[in-house]
Amino acid sequence: MAQELFAPSTLIFCATLLAAISGVPILLPRLLAASKAQILSIVLMLVAACTGLAGSILTLFSGRSSLFELSWSLPFGQAQLGLDPLSAWFLLPIFLVPGCAALYARSYWHADHHPANVRKMTFFFGIMTASMSGVVLARDGISFLFAWEIMALAAYFLVSTEDEKPEVNEAGTLYMITTHTGTLGLFALFPLLNLLNGSWLFPAPASLAASSWLSTAIFLTALFAFGLKAGIMPLHIWLPSAHANAPSHVSAAMSGVILKVGVYGLIRILSFFHGVPLWWGCSVLFLGVVSGVVGVAFAIGQHDLKRLLAYHSIENIGIIFMGLGVALIGQKTGSVAMMLLGMSGALLHVLNHATFKALLFLGAGSVIHATGSREIDFMGGVARRLPYTALLFGIGSVAICGLPPLNGFVSELLIYLGFFQGIQGEEGVAAAVALAAPALALVGGLAVACFVKVYGIVFLGTPRTEAHAAKHEAGWQMLLPMLLLGGLCIAIGLAPGLVAGSLQRASLKVLPLSVGTGGLLLQKLAPLTMITVFGIGLLALISASALWYRRRLARAPCSETVTWGCGYQRPAPRMQYSASSFAEMLTSLFAFVLKPQSHRPDGIAGLFPGKTRFSSHVPEAVLELVYIPALVRLYQRSSGVRRLQSGILQQYVLYTLITLIVLLLSDYL
Repeated sequence: MAQELFAPSTLIFCATLLAAISGVPILLPRLLAASKAQILSIVLMLVAACTGLAGSILTLFSGRSSLFELSWSLPFGQAQLGLDPLSAWFLLPIFLVPGCAALYARSYWHADHHPANVRKMTFFFGIMTASMSGVVLARDGISFLFAWEIMALAAYFLVSTEDEKPEVNEAGTLYMITTHTGTLGLFALFPLLNLLNGSWLFPAPASLAASSWLSTAIFLTALFAFGLKAGIMPLHIWLPSAHANAPSHVSAAMSGVILKVGVYGLIRILSFFHGVPLWWGCSVLFLGVVSGVVGVAFAIGQHDLKRLLAYHSIENIGIIFMGLGVALIGQKTGSVAMMLLGMSGALLHVLNHATFKALLFLGAGSVIHATGSREIDFMGGVARRLPYTALLFGIGSVAICGLPPLNGFVSELLIYLGFFQGIQGEEGVAAAVALAAPALALVGGLAVACFVKVYGIVFLGTPRTEAHAAKHEAGWQMLLPMLLLGGLCIAIGLAPGLVAGSLQRASLKVLPLSVGTGGLLLQKLAPLTMITVFGIGLLALISASALWYRRRLARAPCSETVTWGCGYQRPAPRMQYSASSFAEMLTSLFAFVLKPQSHRPDGIAGLFPGKTRFSSHVPEAVLELVYIPALVRLYQRSSGVRRLQSGILQQYVLYTLITLIVLLLSDYL
């Protein structure tokens, strides 16, 4: 009885239920004050997170799978829920990030300070977490769609938390349109899968041949529907505005987890097939390269701190797609090393991105909380007042750039090793992979440039405006989740061997290998032990250098002056680099994609010119210059069709009658 009670599946189902009801106490104002109800909701979410993480870790260690049937009266046959290492791997960020975000919200979005929307936000936050768990547990198309739609609606209400603001309403509307467009893709995907499989239940891994036209239709539909949710370029149009306008802890959950649910859906569908064509893998790899390079290029040109982080989510989804593409190419060519390295790198980056991106969004929330602005050019010198936030944000910045000794380096290294294995393969495969490897290097270099800009302008220097000077450090309820996420970034970066077994078991669930895997094959393909030795040595060297410098600085004579002199007698904060000036060279380099807009001053003349102003803006080029003009033209050219929607009831009855006659005739013929 005790074993059943603490079985991994039981823990996961209990965690899902606790997350779903975590927001209920705050909906009962007559029983509990809002502040106390918020504490109870946070406790329920933390218990759910710990329980869910325990069940996921036990599943990953054991490698076992379990399946449960549900009895219901819907006319689609039986429904199933299941737990396997792949689901357990995605459940790690699903419970980790919302648990951290819930505690963070106690100080960041206190019930006493936000009485108008704290109830809505807390309730739907729990619903969103539970529905994401339901998506990865579903083992049939119908229950998958139920959980998926609940997740989409809950996320909409979270994005539009501050719905009194016009820009928030616009972001919520755009999110709702795009997420339901993706859902329409799923409405096509699962009937196609039913035609191929003969059931609404998910088929076993590698049980379907990928050679038929129906398999191709399933792949393309899944790539569209799940790519839209994951935010892959050019299907990313909802992501920057939604992540920028949502509360920061909601942005952390959306960027760290919801995007990964889209990745999970695509990986789960791909796991059903064997003998995938080469162009499947090349297509996924190409989308990853485009999303990685263009995403980070857009990030460099941003002035809004949260919008900049949102574009980096697009970049990192591209990195995950690169690893997935390498794995699919390896499956086609029979390269065990490419399959395992590519899939392991993609899955590890799923977890890594969830940790460091959630850390960065929570850090950005702390900065916004202290300065009252999201505009990078209004900030400066934040590290003086927020030293702990500056340190933790710095850890996240190093991790997202893929630098050692943090976790982003490990997952990108696995993908690099997969590239190197592909370069040694067939000529066509080697050419495709050889072009992708420099693209990943370019992404890393541009990410470093972007976060040098962010960290230097936000945390260093002096405040650029008195109105937005940092006023206070975050409280422990905001710092503790950031500290936990930062610690995980360091732990995975220093000891990747601890997750190697779980990674291999989750990867083999997607792409079963035809060779024996009794040993830990991933340890043989990747130098995980050397990563640990090198990482500890590098961390020790950095610590020793910092300690030596601190002691030397303590013995040096102390003097005080302004931070930014630059040869001027009376330096002012406006003489510092701005976000635009720092990134101008790189945005000019990618101007053919970014389409930057500059508003230059007029009439600068004479020895003492008057005051003037310069501003620049990088638009959402894909949305503003491609999708919206195309939709406007479609609207204009479909005026004749719109006349059919007259609003006259008798005319609609006539449409119904004509439809019934056509259906009867088609059935008769």
